[in-house]
Amino acid sequence: MTDAITDESDHRQTQVPESLAGARFDQALAQLFPDVSRTAAKDDIEHGRALLNGAVVKPRTRVEAGDLIDLEHDETPAIAWLPQRTAFEIVYEDPMIAIINKPAGLVTHPGAGNPDQTLVNGLLHWDPALSQLPRGGLIHRLDKDTSGLLVIARNALALRVLTEEMQAREIHREYEAVVNGAMIAGGTVDAPVGRDRNHRTRMAVTGAGRDAITHYRIKERFRAHTWLNVMLETGRTHQIRVHMAHIGHPLVGDATYGGRVRLPPAPHPDLVSAVQGFRRQALHAARLELAHPETGESISFESPLPDDFLALTNALRVDRETAGGGRQ
Repeated sequence: MTDAITDESDHRQTQVPESLAGARFDQALAQLFPDVSRTAAKDDIEHGRALLNGAVVKPRTRVEAGDLIDLEHDETPAIAWLPQRTAFEIVYEDPMIAIINKPAGLVTHPGAGNPDQTLVNGLLHWDPALSQLPRGGLIHRLDKDTSGLLVIARNALALRVLTEEMQAREIHREYEAVVNGAMIAGGTVDAPVGRDRNHRTRMAVTGAGRDAITHYRIKERFRAHTWLNVMLETGRTHQIRVHMAHIGHPLVGDATYGGRVRLPPAPHPDLVSAVQGFRRQALHAARLELAHPETGESISFESPLPDDFLALTNALRVDRETAGGGRQ
């Protein structure tokens, strides 16, 4: 169900052993994670921070051996979930759902290091009824520094239907990304993603991770960078960022996975300024398509590229053209 996770969250994953088969979910959670009390486990489950086989369930749900548990536990006090006015755009709303355009720099939900002034706090201010839903109705998430579209459920029925759609990979998400390196062709990255054993706040391609599939195609090539359309088939934490770095083309501005700033030979001064001044990963959730949870009708939305992303692509184009490369 997750698309992205804030770097400060404590994400853990485990399977239910035979010894806990038949136990309540909250009981199993407390036993599998000794630092999480029974009360905290129940709160994590009710707020959607603990998932059973990728789904939001009730604390009393019985678990089976082999069930997969995902937990994002933190010690953030409950006050962090109070309604607060925050800046975001409502692209669409009806009684069932809302489509949000999240700006870069806005954390999706409260967590350790980000106790308030998040998108969820803003959603609760906009619609107090969302306090009755796990994570304020969030179906998926975006990293703090990723901009673009998110779908929000506004009632329990919409939450259930949209969660099922996400699990069935029926919610289609397309991103715009600028990566380092001049790529030759589009392709697919099919590589499992899991928590980096050496760096808790990072993800990595690892055999112990969950299946992760990312499709990408070239939109425009530059001298030492490429503008991509990226489509997610799965939604793992930091998936696009990890997959692009895995194939040697990390996102521009990605301090976690991107390494040093990369520039072409004799770069145009505007490009130097644009790349060195781009302080977030160049990633934007530009398109979203889903079946409406009430009518089943296919609906789609688009978000225009933010100003900083446009400025980056314009500088890349100027550099290419002044170097004699022309359009590609």
